[in-house]
Amino acid sequence: MEAALPWIGLLGLILTLLVLDLSVFNRKPHVISMQEAFQVSLAWISLALLFNVFIWYWKGHDPALAFFTGYLLEKMLSLDNMFVFVMIFKYFAIAPRHQHRVLFWGIVGAIVFRLAFILLGLKLIESFEWVLYIFGALLLYSGYKIFKERNQPAKIETNAILKWAKKTIPLREDYKGRRFFLFRKGMWVATPLFLVLIVIEVSDIVFAIDSIPAIFAITLDPFIIFTSNIFAIFGLRSLYFLLANVIPRFYYLQHALSLILGFVGIKLILANHFKIPLGFSLSLIVLTLIGAIIASAIKGKRDKRAN
Repeated sequence: MEAALPWIGLLGLILTLLVLDLSVFNRKPHVISMQEAFQVSLAWISLALLFNVFIWYWKGHDPALAFFTGYLLEKMLSLDNMFVFVMIFKYFAIAPRHQHRVLFWGIVGAIVFRLAFILLGLKLIESFEWVLYIFGALLLYSGYKIFKERNQPAKIETNAILKWAKKTIPLREDYKGRRFFLFRKGMWVATPLFLVLIVIEVSDIVFAIDSIPAIFAITLDPFIIFTSNIFAIFGLRSLYFLLANVIPRFYYLQHALSLILGFVGIKLILANHFKIPLGFSLSLIVLTLIGAIIASAIKGKRDKRAN
């Protein structure tokens, strides 16, 4: 029972935050302003850092460092989701005031799927130690794929799940409101907002295939893995509204993600033979992110002068 108390407390915290988010802070649909997005992002980051202090007090220095490194890694990898989110909302012409609702329910699904992936991954590692080599190879391939397809727009119209949904699910395509389903002529029909939710959920599952193995290179503590994921996901929506208009300018972001995925892939492959210090991993992630931001800013200025 004592071992279950942290998980019970975490579940209570997650449910409380979800209820406050949907029922109090965002009860009425509205366009999220840059100021509001900044304030909410700052609140989520502060909450994550406070939780990091709690981990340090409860578990000690190394688990706290693992939480912070995992949180930063997941936050950085989640930035790649934003490229897809921008394209999805643009493709379906979803009004800005309804985007938060879709992202909210997308995150509820992401919490469930990621917990399942984490538990499955840890069980595989516990039962078959050699699976670390497979996860490492998967991350190396993902890093190569991101680098190869860098700065290419996502092709939403060719998404297999979207094609299946359009053929299978009754749909009212001209609906522009915030509901996922409508009751029309004696039957329930889906709205474009529901299709967007499906695409976002599938996109997160695809991204989780990269991000979950990546954090296994940082720690194998299920509580640290899950909480670092949760806090990174919770802050994703506000970060989206803060960066949605400028994320395409981060030209070298995917270069940085490719490098980091390659590094954690190598770290996983070497895990049973050579331990790369956690402090080195954190330093590499931070320096790579800073380098990508600076390089993107320099390129943006050069392109502006050239035009």
